[in-house]
Amino acid sequence: MPDVTSKPVHHDIIVIGGGVVGMSIAFRLVKEGREVALIEPNELGMGASYGNAGTIADYATIPVGTPNVLRNLPSLLFDRNSPLSLPYRTLPSLMPWLLEFFYQSLPKQTENNAQRIGALLKNASDMWHELSLELGASHHLHRRGCLYLYESNKAFAAAKYDERLRRQNGVSVDVITADEVLRHEPNLQPFEGGAHFFPDATSIDNPGEVMKIFARNLVERGVTIYPTSAVSIDDSDGTRINVHCRDRVVQANKVIVAAGAFSKPLARSAGETVRLDTERGYHLEFDMDTPPVTRPVCSAKRGFYASPMVGRLRIAGTVELGGLSLPQSEHRLKMLERGARDMFPALGEPSRTWFGFRPSMPDSVPVIRATQKNKNVIMAFGHGHIGVTLAPTTAAIVSDLVKLG
Repeated sequence: MPDVTSKPVHHDIIVIGGGVVGMSIAFRLVKEGREVALIEPNELGMGASYGNAGTIADYATIPVGTPNVLRNLPSLLFDRNSPLSLPYRTLPSLMPWLLEFFYQSLPKQTENNAQRIGALLKNASDMWHELSLELGASHHLHRRGCLYLYESNKAFAAAKYDERLRRQNGVSVDVITADEVLRHEPNLQPFEGGAHFFPDATSIDNPGEVMKIFARNLVERGVTIYPTSAVSIDDSDGTRINVHCRDRVVQANKVIVAAGAFSKPLARSAGETVRLDTERGYHLEFDMDTPPVTRPVCSAKRGFYASPMVGRLRIAGTVELGGLSLPQSEHRLKMLERGARDMFPALGEPSRTWFGFRPSMPDSVPVIRATQKNKNVIMAFGHGHIGVTLAPTTAAIVSDLVKLG
Protein backbone atom coordinates (compact mmCIF):
# COMPACT_ATOMS: atom_id res chain seq x y z
CA MET A 1 0.00 0.00 0.00
CA PRO A 2 1.20 3.57 -0.68
CA ASP A 3 2.44 5.54 2.29
CA VAL A 4 -0.26 8.24 2.47
CA THR A 5 1.37 9.94 5.45
CA SER A 6 4.48 11.10 3.58
CA LYS A 7 4.42 14.08 1.24
CA PRO A 8 4.28 12.98 -2.43
CA VAL A 9 7.27 13.72 -4.65
CA HIS A 10 6.30 16.40 -7.16
CA HIS A 11 7.24 16.49 -10.85
CA ASP A 12 6.49 18.84 -13.70
CA ILE A 13 5.23 16.03 -15.97
CA ILE A 14 4.53 12.36 -15.31
CA VAL A 15 4.25 9.91 -18.20
CA ILE A 16 2.45 6.68 -17.31
CA GLY A 17 3.69 3.85 -19.51
CA GLY A 18 7.18 2.84 -20.58
CA GLY A 19 6.47 1.40 -24.01
CA VAL A 20 7.74 3.08 -27.15
CA VAL A 21 4.92 5.66 -27.10
CA GLY A 22 5.56 6.66 -23.48
CA MET A 23 9.32 6.70 -23.99
CA SER A 24 8.98 8.85 -27.13
CA ILE A 25 6.81 11.33 -25.25
CA ALA A 26 9.21 11.49 -22.30
CA PHE A 27 12.20 11.88 -24.64
CA ARG A 28 10.65 14.73 -26.57
CA LEU A 29 9.46 16.59 -23.46
CA VAL A 30 12.78 16.34 -21.63
CA LYS A 31 14.57 17.44 -24.81
CA GLU A 32 12.32 20.51 -24.78
CA GLY A 33 13.46 21.36 -21.27
CA ARG A 34 10.65 19.84 -19.20
CA GLU A 35 11.27 17.87 -16.00
CA VAL A 36 9.81 14.40 -16.59
CA ALA A 37 9.15 11.23 -14.61
CA LEU A 38 8.02 7.95 -16.14
CA ILE A 39 6.06 5.18 -14.41
CA GLU A 40 6.51 1.62 -15.73
CA PRO A 41 6.47 -1.62 -13.70
CA ASN A 42 8.41 -3.69 -16.25
CA GLU A 43 11.59 -3.26 -18.25
CA LEU A 44 11.17 -0.23 -20.51
CA GLY A 45 10.07 -1.07 -24.04
CA MET A 46 9.90 -4.81 -23.51
CA GLY A 47 6.16 -5.29 -24.07
CA ALA A 48 4.45 -4.85 -27.43
CA SER A 49 7.18 -2.37 -28.41
CA TYR A 50 9.62 -5.28 -28.41
CA GLY A 51 7.33 -8.01 -29.71
CA ASN A 52 6.13 -6.36 -32.94
CA ALA A 53 7.10 -7.10 -36.54
CA GLY A 54 9.73 -4.35 -36.60
CA THR A 55 7.98 -2.28 -39.27
CA ILE A 56 7.64 1.49 -39.45
CA ALA A 57 4.34 0.99 -41.23
CA ASP A 58 3.61 4.39 -42.76
CA TYR A 59 1.56 2.52 -45.37
CA ALA A 60 -0.83 1.06 -42.72
CA THR A 61 -3.76 3.37 -43.42
CA ILE A 62 -6.31 0.53 -43.55
CA PRO A 63 -8.21 0.05 -40.26
CA VAL A 64 -8.69 -3.46 -38.93
CA GLY A 65 -12.43 -3.11 -39.52
CA THR A 66 -13.44 -2.84 -43.21
CA PRO A 67 -16.51 -3.88 -45.24
CA ASN A 68 -14.67 -7.01 -46.34
CA VAL A 69 -13.88 -7.95 -42.73
CA LEU A 70 -17.48 -7.19 -41.76
CA ARG A 71 -18.84 -9.52 -44.45
CA ASN A 72 -16.65 -12.36 -43.18
CA LEU A 73 -16.70 -11.50 -39.48
CA PRO A 74 -18.61 -14.54 -38.10
CA SER A 75 -16.30 -17.01 -39.80
CA LEU A 76 -13.23 -14.93 -38.93
CA LEU A 77 -14.02 -14.52 -35.23
CA PHE A 78 -15.07 -18.08 -34.48
CA ASP A 79 -12.57 -20.00 -36.61
CA ARG A 80 -9.65 -20.95 -34.34
CA ASN A 81 -7.32 -20.82 -37.34
CA SER A 82 -8.44 -17.40 -38.54
CA PRO A 83 -6.01 -14.45 -38.46
CA LEU A 84 -8.77 -12.61 -36.51
CA SER A 85 -10.37 -14.55 -33.66
CA LEU A 86 -11.60 -14.41 -30.08
CA PRO A 87 -11.99 -17.00 -27.30
CA TYR A 88 -15.70 -17.77 -26.76
CA ARG A 89 -15.51 -16.99 -23.04
CA THR A 90 -14.58 -13.36 -23.77
CA LEU A 91 -17.61 -12.66 -25.97
CA PRO A 92 -19.88 -11.12 -23.27
CA SER A 93 -17.25 -8.66 -22.06
CA LEU A 94 -16.21 -7.81 -25.63
CA MET A 95 -19.74 -7.21 -26.94
CA PRO A 96 -19.72 -3.37 -26.50
CA TRP A 97 -16.36 -3.18 -28.32
CA LEU A 98 -17.59 -5.53 -31.07
CA LEU A 99 -20.79 -3.56 -31.66
CA GLU A 100 -18.74 -0.41 -32.15
CA PHE A 101 -16.33 -2.38 -34.37
CA PHE A 102 -19.27 -3.51 -36.55
CA TYR A 103 -20.33 0.10 -37.01
CA GLN A 104 -16.80 1.33 -37.74
CA SER A 105 -16.43 -1.38 -40.42
CA LEU A 106 -19.21 0.10 -42.58
CA PRO A 107 -18.00 1.70 -45.85
CA LYS A 108 -18.36 5.37 -44.87
CA GLN A 109 -16.77 4.87 -41.45
CA THR A 110 -13.93 2.80 -42.94
CA GLU A 111 -13.05 5.55 -45.42
CA ASN A 112 -13.18 8.18 -42.68
CA ASN A 113 -11.00 6.09 -40.36
CA ALA A 114 -8.49 5.42 -43.14
CA GLN A 115 -8.26 9.17 -43.75
CA ARG A 116 -7.67 9.88 -40.05
CA ILE A 117 -5.02 7.17 -39.78
CA GLY A 118 -3.39 8.34 -43.00
CA ALA A 119 -3.12 11.89 -41.66
CA LEU A 120 -1.27 10.58 -38.60
CA LEU A 121 1.03 8.38 -40.67
CA LYS A 122 2.32 11.16 -42.93
CA ASN A 123 6.05 11.64 -42.30
CA ALA A 124 6.12 8.79 -39.73
CA SER A 125 9.11 7.13 -41.39
CA ASP A 126 11.06 10.39 -41.70
CA MET A 127 10.33 11.22 -38.06
CA TRP A 128 11.66 7.81 -37.01
CA HIS A 129 14.88 8.31 -38.97
CA GLU A 130 15.38 11.70 -37.29
CA LEU A 131 14.68 10.19 -33.87
CA SER A 132 17.01 7.25 -34.48
CA LEU A 133 19.87 9.65 -35.21
CA GLU A 134 19.24 11.44 -31.90
CA LEU A 135 19.12 8.11 -30.05
CA GLY A 136 22.21 6.69 -31.74
CA ALA A 137 20.17 3.82 -33.20
CA SER A 138 20.08 4.70 -36.91
CA HIS A 139 22.10 1.59 -37.83
CA HIS A 140 19.08 -0.51 -36.88
CA LEU A 141 16.73 1.18 -39.38
CA HIS A 142 16.57 0.20 -43.07
CA ARG A 143 14.55 1.58 -45.99
CA ARG A 144 14.08 -1.65 -47.93
CA GLY A 145 10.34 -1.51 -48.46
CA CYS A 146 7.69 -4.02 -47.43
CA LEU A 147 5.68 -6.65 -49.33
CA TYR A 148 2.01 -7.57 -48.82
CA LEU A 149 1.33 -10.95 -50.45
CA TYR A 150 -2.11 -11.84 -51.84
CA GLU A 151 -1.66 -15.52 -52.57
CA SER A 152 -4.73 -16.16 -54.76
CA ASN A 153 -6.11 -14.36 -57.79
CA LYS A 154 -9.34 -13.73 -55.88
CA ALA A 155 -7.54 -12.13 -52.93
CA PHE A 156 -5.34 -10.09 -55.26
CA ALA A 157 -8.40 -8.73 -57.09
CA ALA A 158 -10.15 -7.94 -53.78
CA ALA A 159 -7.07 -5.97 -52.68
CA LYS A 160 -7.97 -3.23 -55.17
CA TYR A 161 -10.10 -1.72 -52.41
CA ASP A 162 -7.11 -1.49 -50.04
CA GLU A 163 -4.93 -0.16 -52.84
CA ARG A 164 -7.42 2.64 -53.54
CA LEU A 165 -7.69 3.60 -49.86
CA ARG A 166 -3.92 3.70 -49.48
CA ARG A 167 -3.40 5.81 -52.59
CA GLN A 168 -6.15 8.22 -51.48
CA ASN A 169 -4.18 8.75 -48.29
CA GLY A 170 -0.80 9.39 -49.88
CA VAL A 171 0.80 5.94 -49.75
CA SER A 172 3.15 4.86 -52.56
CA VAL A 173 2.05 1.41 -53.74
CA ASP A 174 3.60 -0.69 -56.51
CA VAL A 175 1.24 -3.44 -57.68
CA ILE A 176 3.40 -6.36 -58.79
CA THR A 177 2.90 -9.90 -60.03
CA ALA A 178 3.80 -13.12 -58.24
CA ASP A 179 6.78 -13.56 -60.57
CA GLU A 180 8.03 -10.08 -59.70
CA VAL A 181 7.67 -10.92 -55.99
CA LEU A 182 9.89 -13.96 -56.46
CA ARG A 183 12.49 -11.83 -58.20
CA HIS A 184 12.50 -9.61 -55.09
CA GLU A 185 12.44 -12.55 -52.66
CA PRO A 186 13.46 -15.83 -54.36
CA ASN A 187 13.19 -17.89 -51.14
CA LEU A 188 9.41 -17.50 -51.03
CA GLN A 189 7.26 -20.35 -52.35
CA PRO A 190 5.65 -19.88 -55.79
CA PHE A 191 2.06 -18.64 -55.62
CA GLU A 192 -0.66 -17.16 -57.81
CA GLY A 193 -2.03 -13.70 -57.25
CA GLY A 194 0.40 -10.88 -56.62
CA ALA A 195 1.51 -8.28 -54.09
CA HIS A 196 1.54 -4.68 -53.03
CA PHE A 197 5.06 -3.37 -52.57
CA PHE A 198 5.60 -0.29 -50.42
CA PRO A 199 8.98 1.01 -51.60
CA ASP A 200 9.33 3.75 -48.96
CA ALA A 201 8.72 1.52 -45.93
CA THR A 202 11.32 1.31 -43.15
CA SER A 203 12.02 -1.66 -40.90
CA ILE A 204 13.88 -2.16 -37.61
CA ASP A 205 16.28 -5.09 -37.51
CA ASN A 206 16.37 -5.42 -33.71
CA PRO A 207 13.40 -3.83 -31.88
CA GLY A 208 14.58 -5.02 -28.47
CA GLU A 209 17.98 -3.38 -28.85
CA VAL A 210 16.41 -0.13 -30.08
CA MET A 211 14.17 -0.10 -27.00
CA LYS A 212 17.21 -0.59 -24.74
CA ILE A 213 19.01 2.27 -26.47
CA PHE A 214 15.89 4.39 -25.97
CA ALA A 215 15.75 3.56 -22.25
CA ARG A 216 19.43 4.44 -21.77
CA ASN A 217 18.86 7.80 -23.44
CA LEU A 218 16.03 8.62 -21.04
CA VAL A 219 18.18 7.84 -18.00
CA GLU A 220 21.11 9.83 -19.40
CA ARG A 221 18.83 12.83 -19.97
CA GLY A 222 17.62 12.77 -16.37
CA VAL A 223 14.16 11.23 -16.66
CA THR A 224 13.11 9.79 -13.29
CA ILE A 225 11.94 6.16 -13.65
CA TYR A 226 9.47 4.71 -11.15
CA PRO A 227 9.44 0.88 -11.45
CA THR A 228 5.86 0.50 -10.26
CA SER A 229 2.28 0.36 -11.56
CA ALA A 230 0.00 3.39 -11.68
CA VAL A 231 -3.46 2.53 -10.37
CA SER A 232 -5.47 5.75 -10.63
CA ILE A 233 -5.32 9.49 -11.25
CA ASP A 234 -6.80 12.04 -8.85
CA ASP A 235 -7.06 15.68 -9.87
CA SER A 236 -9.73 16.63 -7.36
CA ASP A 237 -7.72 19.42 -5.68
CA GLY A 238 -7.88 21.45 -8.90
CA THR A 239 -4.16 22.24 -9.14
CA ARG A 240 -1.75 19.35 -8.78
CA ILE A 241 -2.54 15.87 -10.04
CA ASN A 242 -1.93 12.85 -7.82
CA VAL A 243 -0.99 9.55 -9.45
CA HIS A 244 -1.69 6.68 -7.08
CA CYS A 245 0.69 3.78 -7.61
CA ARG A 246 0.87 0.39 -5.93
CA ASP A 247 3.62 1.52 -3.57
CA ARG A 248 3.52 5.32 -3.53
CA VAL A 249 1.77 8.51 -4.58
CA VAL A 250 3.52 10.88 -6.97
CA GLN A 251 2.37 14.32 -8.00
CA ALA A 252 2.64 16.41 -11.15
CA ASN A 253 1.42 19.50 -12.95
CA LYS A 254 0.58 17.39 -16.00
CA VAL A 255 0.03 13.65 -16.50
CA ILE A 256 0.16 11.72 -19.77
CA VAL A 257 -1.55 8.31 -19.88
CA ALA A 258 0.41 6.20 -22.36
CA ALA A 259 0.08 2.76 -20.80
CA GLY A 260 -1.05 0.96 -23.94
CA ALA A 261 -3.47 -1.90 -23.28
CA PHE A 262 -3.44 -1.03 -19.55
CA SER A 263 -4.72 2.52 -20.06
CA LYS A 264 -8.48 2.03 -19.73
CA PRO A 265 -8.81 2.07 -15.90
CA LEU A 266 -6.44 5.04 -15.69
CA ALA A 267 -8.56 6.97 -18.20
CA ARG A 268 -11.68 6.00 -16.26
CA SER A 269 -10.21 7.37 -13.04
CA ALA A 270 -9.65 10.65 -14.91
CA GLY A 271 -13.32 10.76 -15.93
CA GLU A 272 -13.03 9.29 -19.44
CA THR A 273 -14.94 6.31 -20.79
CA VAL A 274 -13.02 4.92 -23.77
CA ARG A 275 -13.86 1.88 -25.88
CA LEU A 276 -10.38 0.39 -25.49
CA ASP A 277 -9.79 -3.35 -25.50
CA THR A 278 -6.93 -5.75 -25.96
CA GLU A 279 -5.47 -7.63 -28.89
CA ARG A 280 -3.21 -10.44 -27.79
CA GLY A 281 -0.10 -10.58 -29.99
CA TYR A 282 2.29 -13.45 -30.64
CA HIS A 283 5.58 -14.04 -32.34
CA LEU A 284 8.00 -16.87 -33.05
CA GLU A 285 11.69 -16.49 -33.82
CA PHE A 286 13.96 -18.81 -35.77
CA ASP A 287 17.67 -18.22 -35.22
CA MET A 288 19.78 -18.22 -38.40
CA ASP A 289 22.73 -16.37 -39.85
CA THR A 290 20.85 -15.16 -42.92
CA PRO A 291 17.04 -14.83 -42.88
CA PRO A 292 15.25 -16.08 -46.03
CA VAL A 293 13.79 -12.64 -46.88
CA THR A 294 15.49 -9.24 -47.10
CA ARG A 295 12.52 -7.11 -46.03
CA PRO A 296 9.29 -7.63 -44.06
CA VAL A 297 6.82 -9.77 -45.97
CA CYS A 298 3.19 -9.85 -44.83
CA SER A 299 0.98 -12.78 -45.80
CA ALA A 300 -2.52 -11.30 -46.05
CA LYS A 301 -4.00 -14.81 -45.98
CA ARG A 302 -2.24 -15.79 -42.76
CA GLY A 303 -2.29 -12.38 -41.08
CA PHE A 304 1.36 -12.25 -40.06
CA TYR A 305 4.69 -10.75 -41.06
CA ALA A 306 7.89 -12.62 -41.77
CA SER A 307 10.48 -10.05 -40.70
CA PRO A 308 14.25 -10.42 -41.12
CA MET A 309 16.15 -9.39 -38.00
CA VAL A 310 19.72 -9.60 -36.78
CA GLY A 311 20.52 -13.33 -36.58
CA ARG A 312 16.93 -14.47 -36.84
CA LEU A 313 13.61 -14.51 -38.66
CA ARG A 314 10.62 -13.22 -36.68
CA ILE A 315 7.07 -14.41 -37.48
CA ALA A 316 4.72 -11.89 -35.87
CA GLY A 317 1.06 -11.07 -36.10
CA THR A 318 -2.56 -12.24 -36.14
CA VAL A 319 -5.36 -10.62 -34.10
CA GLU A 320 -6.78 -12.38 -31.05
CA LEU A 321 -9.31 -10.39 -29.03
CA GLY A 322 -9.04 -11.81 -25.54
CA GLY A 323 -8.40 -9.27 -22.80
CA LEU A 324 -5.53 -9.13 -20.33
CA SER A 325 -6.20 -12.05 -18.00
CA LEU A 326 -6.25 -15.22 -20.12
CA PRO A 327 -3.02 -17.19 -20.60
CA GLN A 328 -1.36 -17.33 -23.98
CA SER A 329 -2.85 -19.67 -26.57
CA GLU A 330 -0.56 -22.51 -27.57
CA HIS A 331 -2.89 -23.04 -30.51
CA ARG A 332 -2.11 -19.56 -31.85
CA LEU A 333 1.62 -20.22 -31.58
CA LYS A 334 1.23 -23.54 -33.41
CA MET A 335 -0.84 -21.78 -36.08
CA LEU A 336 1.95 -19.24 -36.59
CA GLU A 337 4.47 -22.06 -36.84
CA ARG A 338 2.42 -23.92 -39.47
CA GLY A 339 2.04 -20.75 -41.50
CA ALA A 340 5.76 -20.04 -41.26
CA ARG A 341 6.58 -23.52 -42.55
CA ASP A 342 4.14 -23.07 -45.43
CA MET A 343 6.14 -20.00 -46.46
CA PHE A 344 9.58 -21.43 -45.63
CA PRO A 345 9.54 -25.27 -45.56
CA ALA A 346 13.20 -25.55 -44.52
CA LEU A 347 12.71 -23.82 -41.15
CA GLY A 348 13.91 -25.70 -38.07
CA GLU A 349 12.32 -25.57 -34.65
CA PRO A 350 11.41 -22.13 -33.23
CA SER A 351 14.15 -20.69 -31.04
CA ARG A 352 11.77 -18.70 -28.82
CA THR A 353 8.22 -17.41 -28.57
CA TRP A 354 6.61 -14.22 -27.28
CA PHE A 355 3.15 -13.17 -26.14
CA GLY A 356 1.93 -9.68 -25.27
CA PHE A 357 -0.85 -7.11 -25.48
CA ARG A 358 -1.80 -4.44 -28.03
CA PRO A 359 -4.21 -1.60 -27.15
CA SER A 360 -7.05 -1.74 -29.68
CA MET A 361 -9.75 0.79 -30.56
CA PRO A 362 -12.80 -0.27 -32.62
CA ASP A 363 -11.99 2.31 -35.31
CA SER A 364 -8.20 1.61 -35.23
CA VAL A 365 -7.60 5.32 -34.53
CA PRO A 366 -5.49 6.05 -31.43
CA VAL A 367 -6.72 8.35 -28.66
CA ILE A 368 -4.40 11.38 -28.49
CA ARG A 369 -6.07 14.26 -26.68
CA ALA A 370 -6.61 15.91 -23.33
CA THR A 371 -9.41 14.60 -21.14
CA GLN A 372 -12.63 16.55 -21.24
CA LYS A 373 -12.44 17.17 -17.50
CA ASN A 374 -8.85 18.40 -17.25
CA LYS A 375 -6.60 19.71 -20.04
CA ASN A 376 -3.57 18.77 -17.91
CA VAL A 377 -4.38 15.04 -18.15
CA ILE A 378 -3.54 13.88 -21.66
CA MET A 379 -4.36 10.49 -23.19
CA ALA A 380 -2.03 8.82 -25.72
CA PHE A 381 -2.98 5.19 -26.27
CA GLY A 382 -4.95 2.81 -28.48
CA HIS A 383 -2.39 2.58 -31.30
CA GLY A 384 -3.13 -1.07 -32.13
CA HIS A 385 -0.67 -2.36 -34.75
CA ILE A 386 1.01 1.00 -35.36
CA GLY A 387 2.32 1.97 -31.92
CA VAL A 388 5.96 1.79 -32.93
CA THR A 389 5.22 3.57 -36.20
CA LEU A 390 3.35 6.45 -34.57
CA ALA A 391 5.48 6.90 -31.45
CA PRO A 392 7.39 10.02 -32.64
CA THR A 393 4.22 11.45 -34.20
CA THR A 394 2.30 10.94 -30.96
CA ALA A 395 5.10 12.57 -28.99
CA ALA A 396 4.90 15.67 -31.23
CA ILE A 397 1.12 15.91 -30.77
CA VAL A 398 1.40 15.47 -27.00
CA SER A 399 4.12 18.13 -26.86
CA ASP A 400 1.74 20.58 -28.53
CA LEU A 401 -1.04 19.65 -26.10
CA VAL A 402 1.32 20.20 -23.16
CA LYS A 403 2.15 23.66 -24.44
CA LEU A 404 -1.54 24.51 -24.83
CA GLY A 405 -2.36 23.44 -21.28
